[in-house]
Amino acid sequence: MNIVMDFLVAHQLVTILVVLALGALLGQIPFGPLKFGAAGALFMGLVVGTLDPRLGEGLASVKALGVVLFCYTVGLSAGSTFLSDLKRQWTLMVAGVVGLAAMAAAALGLGQLFGLTSAHIAGLYAGVLTSPAIDAAQSATQGAGDTLVGYAIAYPVGVVVAMIMVSMVATKKWPATRDNTSMAEAGLTAVSTVVDRETSIQATPGFSQDQIRMSYLLRHGEMLLAKPDDDLHVGDQVLVVGNPEDVKRAVGHLGHRSKTRLTDDRNSVDFRRFLVSNPKLIGRRLGDIDVRARTNGKVTRVRRADLDMLANDDIILQPGDRVLVVVPANRLSDAADFFGDSEARVSQVDALSLGLGAAMGLVLGAILVALPGGLKFELGAAAGPLVMGMILGAVHRTGPLRWDLPHATNNILRQLGLMIFLACVGLASGQAFLSQALTWRGLEVVIVSAVSLIIGGTILLVAARFMGLSAQRATGGYAGFVGQPAILGYANSLVNDERIESAYGALFALGTIVKIVLVQVIALV
Repeated sequence: MNIVMDFLVAHQLVTILVVLALGALLGQIPFGPLKFGAAGALFMGLVVGTLDPRLGEGLASVKALGVVLFCYTVGLSAGSTFLSDLKRQWTLMVAGVVGLAAMAAAALGLGQLFGLTSAHIAGLYAGVLTSPAIDAAQSATQGAGDTLVGYAIAYPVGVVVAMIMVSMVATKKWPATRDNTSMAEAGLTAVSTVVDRETSIQATPGFSQDQIRMSYLLRHGEMLLAKPDDDLHVGDQVLVVGNPEDVKRAVGHLGHRSKTRLTDDRNSVDFRRFLVSNPKLIGRRLGDIDVRARTNGKVTRVRRADLDMLANDDIILQPGDRVLVVVPANRLSDAADFFGDSEARVSQVDALSLGLGAAMGLVLGAILVALPGGLKFELGAAAGPLVMGMILGAVHRTGPLRWDLPHATNNILRQLGLMIFLACVGLASGQAFLSQALTWRGLEVVIVSAVSLIIGGTILLVAARFMGLSAQRATGGYAGFVGQPAILGYANSLVNDERIESAYGALFALGTIVKIVLVQVIALV
């Protein structure tokens, strides 16, 4: 046994990879309706870390790399929708801040009642919120051992309690008078329509508002590609694409459903999905790309990850998007050349933009700001890359630099970074966890963590309900409030709704900054 321990101590990368593998296995085991996912790396790290205190030493740089990869890639994803959703979500963000403050107050009150140290409370606050704010908590408590004990014990409590609360809310259908309709829930439909009145494409309800698209136009037996300025005559047939309700309204204006499907005739006009890999198109608005001039066609849909979106002018193309293009049959090759359509090119990581963006995030995180009351604030290696990622994700590109990552690449780096970070935290916390996890002190940490999270989470969810936001946006906001990607994954497994990810990004970014400040306040009390 000593030989094995000596080997693992001498070869830290082997230790980390073993923990990652065992953590991934544990993460797939269902515990009732719950699966821990990436959080399995933390639990296995705790187990392995209890075997020898040397296993958790000297992991600071590797842990920092993990948290940088995770936070920067989350920032890139959240930044693309943060500004557009800010008007709708700012009240949810305010409620999140109130909930976090209430959690801090509850943790302090209950913790002092149980006789916990300020280091315990700061650690459990960061832990139950599964937050990289543990770095700020350790700094504020001068590395006190109780900080890691509180973090290590509270972390799994946060995962379990949050999953239970998400399961109670995610599928609800309460009134959402101030929220938008989910594109994923509504879906897209295409209806072949017979025109019964003299009208025009521009006059069709929803067209000028980018709620519908028209592609195929059958006139006197000839299949054409519909143009925005076309007049429509009685007997024409057109294909209307959009959300079901918008399409229904447009069809009612134009005439009635056709018994034939226009897309079955692909002799003169055809359609196909193309992968966006052309670097000249990435980061640009669809409305700024002259698709008709280059291909004599039009884009009707954009598929990003598992979400199919109507192609409106404001969509900014990202690497890995799949665009559905309707073109003359003899121009398919031109469309393929224009969009790139190369799996090999889109799978390549742009190391220049990734490294530069993450480095700028670390520089931002290292800026120290003095606050009233002797507090010091710096974003650190977690929130710095997160905020920089959100900024660059909103910008999309700067000259030749394209900041967006393909969705699959972003997810891989995000999960890998998170698991490395959690594995290192578990290894470093194993001894501290073992010393108190099965004691009355450990039980007290569990109680304070669970009660404070229930209080803070309830404030956020109830506020979202009364503010007229959907249960799905509230669920995403709660997942970001907690800060645990496993909670986001669990919510997405219950319901397919893009509002979940949007709210998650907004609350995660803001919540991380608030948590960093609050753990320092807790440590000083």
